[in-house]
Amino acid sequence: MTPARGDHEARRTEVSQAVWRVLSTRGFEGLTLRAVAAEMGSSTGLLTHYFPSKKALVAHALDVLERRSGARPRRTAPTDGSPPPTEGLARLRAALLDILPLDAAATAGNRIWVGSWDVALADPDLAAAHAARYGRARTVLAEHVEAAQRRGELSPEVPAAQLAAGAQAFALGLVVQSLFAPGEFPAERQVELLDAYLVGLVAAAGGAGPDGAPGAAVGAGG
Repeated sequence: MTPARGDHEARRTEVSQAVWRVLSTRGFEGLTLRAVAAEMGSSTGLLTHYFPSKKALVAHALDVLERRSGARPRRTAPTDGSPPPTEGLARLRAALLDILPLDAAATAGNRIWVGSWDVALADPDLAAAHAARYGRARTVLAEHVEAAQRRGELSPEVPAAQLAAGAQAFALGLVVQSLFAPGEFPAERQVELLDAYLVGLVAAAGGAGPDGAPGAAVGAGG
């Protein structure tokens, strides 16, 4: 008998949760059908109903990782009592801060993401899916850049997509350095480096903050 749709979705959710727990403790190198089955207290035979191959399991794990990353709380409330960064350069800054491993949870998530790169690069389909994920993230960053350009914080002469790609590349590079050398790149230094990058971005693009001063919006809303 085919399971009812509700039962199927409930079991798939259970599988997804088990996949996440395995990723959190063992990384992608430890992600196997046997490991997920053991985490669920079930047989590998049950899992093959959902994932006929290791590749299918890894593809699902990447989707789980993306959903969890997207669902975690974002930086919407600053700590200095200033208004939330709703758009423009301050919102771009908040979005980039969300990428960085500034606390234990973000560090754990970034470790899994970086661990997924080798797995994805080994398979063209998984690599293409990863490229699409990063492309979607760049689109969001470009929207913040466009808002900053409309506000006069960044020059409209430089394409928003180009500035967004550079900002994403900077943030991901800082993620890697911070994971490998956490003592050299604590949270405070990561924030300092990001703010310095944004000040340089404003200066290079010929933009200005809301009051007309270059970089005036940088550092707001963090």
